[in-house]
Amino acid sequence: MTAVSESTLFCTVGGSHQPIVTAIKTLRPKRVVFFCTGTDPATGKAGSRQQVEGKGMIIKAAPQDDKPTLPNIPAQCGLPDGSWEVVEVPADDLDAAYGVMRQALAQAGRDEGARLVADYTGGTKTMTAALVLAALDAGNVQLQSVTGARADLIKVRDGTQAAVPTAVEGIRFRHDIHAPLAAWRRYAWDQAADGLTDMTPPQNATLRAFWQRARDVSEAFAAWDRFDHVAALERLSLYEGLVARTLPAHYLALKMLARGKDAAAEGLRIWDLWLNAQRRAADGRYDDAVARVYRLIEWTAQWQLRTKRGWETGNLPREVAVASGIAPNRDGSYQVGLYPAWQLAAAHCGNPLAGFFEDSRLALLDHLRRRNDSILAHGTVPVSKACWQSWAEWLTDKFEPLLKQLLAEVRINDPFPQLPNAYPWLEDLMPWTARTYTSA
Repeated sequence: MTAVSESTLFCTVGGSHQPIVTAIKTLRPKRVVFFCTGTDPATGKAGSRQQVEGKGMIIKAAPQDDKPTLPNIPAQCGLPDGSWEVVEVPADDLDAAYGVMRQALAQAGRDEGARLVADYTGGTKTMTAALVLAALDAGNVQLQSVTGARADLIKVRDGTQAAVPTAVEGIRFRHDIHAPLAAWRRYAWDQAADGLTDMTPPQNATLRAFWQRARDVSEAFAAWDRFDHVAALERLSLYEGLVARTLPAHYLALKMLARGKDAAAEGLRIWDLWLNAQRRAADGRYDDAVARVYRLIEWTAQWQLRTKRGWETGNLPREVAVASGIAPNRDGSYQVGLYPAWQLAAAHCGNPLAGFFEDSRLALLDHLRRRNDSILAHGTVPVSKACWQSWAEWLTDKFEPLLKQLLAEVRINDPFPQLPNAYPWLEDLMPWTARTYTSA
């Protein structure tokens, strides 16, 4: 047999030689790798490698024949020496067989432009399963089987066999998309988007639509996570009907975050920052979480002073600053940081700010001291998990109720919940392609 392609064919070899011969003669590969079993150590019975390496007439043309009348498979197919090899695998150890096959596929895949084809027709059920799994994991391997007319449920009738490519795009897609979408569990939408972008878009229109939407939505939440609400809305609006039905509170809030210019929108951005801080902590990035919390607390005071008094903490009215003992900076402006801003808000904006500051002033100072010791502030000590948990408990018990009260004053009575940590439309990816078999 003369090779007509640069293909490498991987075959599982079992009790029947005909499917393997058909596969080789159909593809006419440059190289063949036979996955075979060796001699059974318990019984001493020869394994399937005998069909490949045995000398003389060692294969029966038909199972009912009295004696072998055919040479080994390479001889039947006219395979020249050096164009084939035997790789031995255990007959019934799926894990070990998979490992051997995966390594062989990976080694062959290093050849630039090599076409790899895996035929899983022969061999034990374990060998078949192992080769299918290894080929799917490799990603660059075409699967096929040899089939034909069936006279019964046992085997294909001799003479009718044909090598048929196996449709695995849906299986491979569902396998490959798992890792990117799993990144949602850590709110790592940028990682999910990158992983989806690196995938080859499916040819199947339904799968391709799922992939496109998953990528766009992942990019949208990645943008939201970095406070780019305009970009997030642009992406999610591509699927407005679906998003509005599935995530109504989030989509309504995102519209306000992206477009709002009033006090309500500013308050919602502060709430968004609080949820963002919690996501950083969920990922173990406690210094980042604390840095966001510091800005959250500072911004709340600034928001209230701006909304209720018309004052900017970066340029306070002179009379207000002087009355509060605030000195001008080198430019002559009156500026204040977080704690003095809260003193002003408590003194001039009334309740609930005044009551909160009175009850929580000492706790706030203690948390600010810990923040100042962190790497992202003025110190060299990373924020520990225990330190963050102390912050989080105080924020949840004391600060969050205050923030909700202030949001209610601007008619935001039920701020949106945390962003989703699971892809919302995973159920749309049905486990099998819609195909119905009906009996006659």
